[in-house]
Order: sequence, then structure tokens, then C-alpha cells
Amino acid sequence: MSDIVTYSTDGRVGIITLNRPDARNAINGEVAQAMEAAIDQLEADDEIWVGILTANTEGQERPVFCAGADLKAINSGQAAHISTRRGGFAGFVYRERRKPIIVAVDGLATAGGCEIVLAADLVIATTRSSFGLAEVKRNLIAGAGGLFRLPRAIGQAAAMEMILTGEPLPAERAFQLGLISRLVAPGEAMNEAHKLALQITACAPLAVYASRKVVLAAAYQTDEELIDLTNQEFAKVMASGDTKEGLTAFIEKRTPNWTGQ
Repeated sequence: MSDIVTYSTDGRVGIITLNRPDARNAINGEVAQAMEAAIDQLEADDEIWVGILTANTEGQERPVFCAGADLKAINSGQAAHISTRRGGFAGFVYRERRKPIIVAVDGLATAGGCEIVLAADLVIATTRSSFGLAEVKRNLIAGAGGLFRLPRAIGQAAAMEMILTGEPLPAERAFQLGLISRLVAPGEAMNEAHKLALQITACAPLAVYASRKVVLAAAYQTDEELIDLTNQEFAKVMASGDTKEGLTAFIEKRTPNWTGQ
């Protein structure tokens, strides 16, 4: 694993950290490849049930979670390398995966950095954070999912204003609009993300994965398709050993011992 993206584990939680604070955690080819490798590692490890994505902002005068694409890399002809075939931009925004990822933001997430946030499943952010798609100010458009994911997250009216003006959305307003799950004090994003991860890992992983799949599909499938998908996922979960364990633990009034099988 590259030093500019680190991967570590804590119990059932995998932690991915963008580690280019001197470059505002901007995405170049090396970061994209390393991010994809980190997701591969998280998805392949049956002992890890949830991920946290965060960023090192040490030494920054104004904390930046991620400033989007590395413009130096683009200017030097490396634009194609900031995306991967499976993951899209940053090796992440279009990546198919089973496990939920919580993003912990303590600072500015702009352009592609905001699109990374929008590709996560849950957002923990501090009060000094902000989110923006500033591409129109450079005669560009948000090309990594922001134009369709942001309206889903905060509604079309607020998203349209944010996209067409290029102005950032303060964390408190983002929380009011539903982009952020939990709003915390500066410096507390990772602590809160870890608390949330532990709440998720206390639940049955197969049921978590199946539920996440249906929730995400609700953005583009019809009710009829969603009923079929729900029934399919329900049948898979019911056939697992963890269902028997969950019911037995309930009857015996004890904590379930989930296996993910």
C-alpha cells in the first residue's frame, strides 16, 4: 500500500486515509490506484464489516479533506490516470462494493473531494467542514457523480443553486439538508465515525449488506423492481446461519455471535 493512502484495521473496521496533506489531499494517479487497492483489501477481508474513509489534514492552515483532482497531474497530461476502470475517479466514486463506508470529514471537500463524499454511504462532518462543486468557475462540470448524486442527497433546489453558483455549502446547512448524518465539533469526526462503525458492526453483516443494497437501488429502480430485490435479499438472509443465531440469541436474551455466514 502506498504511503499517500494508508489502510489499517481496528476490530471489524477498516480505515482508509488520504495522506497528502501538503497537496490538500488532491487525487493523482498514485492516489487513485492506492484507493482502489485499499477498497480491494477491505472488500476481500471477511473479518472487516465496515469501512471509514478519512484524510490527514495535519499541518494545513485551513483543513482540507480533499481538493479534488490534482491540477498539476492534469496539466502534465496525466488526467486519465486519476480514474480507474473499476472505481472511476479516485478509484472510488463508481466502485461496486458490498460493505458500507463512512466518510469522516474535518475540513473542505470540494470538486472531486465532494464527489468522493457523495459516493460514501454515511457522512460524519465537523462544524468547520464545507462541501462544494466549484467546477463551473473553471469552465468544467462535476464529472464524477456529483451532478446526479447531490440532488438525491439534498434535493434539486439546493443542489441546483450549489452547482450553478459553485459556492460551498457550510456543514450546518449540509446537516439540515440531509447530506451529513452526524455533525460534530472540529477534531471529532474520526471519533464519531468510529462510534457509528461500532454500532453497525454490532448488527448482522449479511443483513447490513442486503439492506444497503436495496436502499441504494431505490434511487433508480421502480417499486416493482424494488419489491423483487427486497424479496431476493430477504430470502438470502433467511437462509444464512446468522438468522438462526439472531433468533436464538433473542430467545436466550444474549448478544448474538455473528459470523457473516
